[in-house]
Amino acid sequence: MKTWVRFQQGDAVKFGTLEGDTISVYNGNMFDNPQPAGESVKLADVKLLTPCSPSKMILLWNNFYALSAKLGVAIPEEPLYLLKPSTAYIADGDVVRKPNSYDGKVVYEGELGIVIGKRCKEVSEADAKDYIFGYTCSNDVTAGQLIQKDPTFAQWTRAKGFDTFGSFGPGIVSGIDNPNTLVIKTILNGQERQNYPVSDMIFPPFKLVSMISHDMTLEPGDIISCGTSVGVGSMKPGSTVEVVIDGVGHLVNKYEA
Repeated sequence: MKTWVRFQQGDAVKFGTLEGDTISVYNGNMFDNPQPAGESVKLADVKLLTPCSPSKMILLWNNFYALSAKLGVAIPEEPLYLLKPSTAYIADGDVVRKPNSYDGKVVYEGELGIVIGKRCKEVSEADAKDYIFGYTCSNDVTAGQLIQKDPTFAQWTRAKGFDTFGSFGPGIVSGIDNPNTLVIKTILNGQERQNYPVSDMIFPPFKLVSMISHDMTLEPGDIISCGTSVGVGSMKPGSTVEVVIDGVGHLVNKYEA
């Protein structure tokens, strides 16, 4: 397995593989035969960016049996999802900002993110693995009280699309053969709030990629954030939220007004 990161060094944006506190720099395209540049840098000497720049981030609703049971809602027959704009994306260590136009609760949602590695359109579930570059940690931040504010229109995109509400990273781990063995944990101010297995997904990763690819073309770097399970809660300004997936990464962000 390799952990791929993207970073700022001076005026340049570069990428490479992270091992310990050292990044081995690569040239070319992360998703298309990248080549070692023959140089390395220390993690402490650079600024980590989001590990890729998705053309779209797709976010799942009601994709875990445990949460579906808790909410008393029906098991969906097909994936239920929305899109998050690129202006929402932030990296590990960046700050989630309270929107000036909203004074309600802001909610964390620790999730597994699937990162697409090559153009993917109408692929089978059996072939879907070949289109996945790797996996990352995702915090699908949500202005929860906006969703049902207008009884005529559920405002999912607005609630999840504010600037800084799309944290993911710190890297992308490639070479994971069976994502169903992963466990997602979310820690708020040092206290574990979520701890749930990928194996409880209604639509697991390979099926998700296949089914969504029949709706829209997925491009290299696109992310499918697989939805969350029980334990979602609100954050107060000054809070620190960590999404931890052993074998994938440890994403940390502060929430500030």
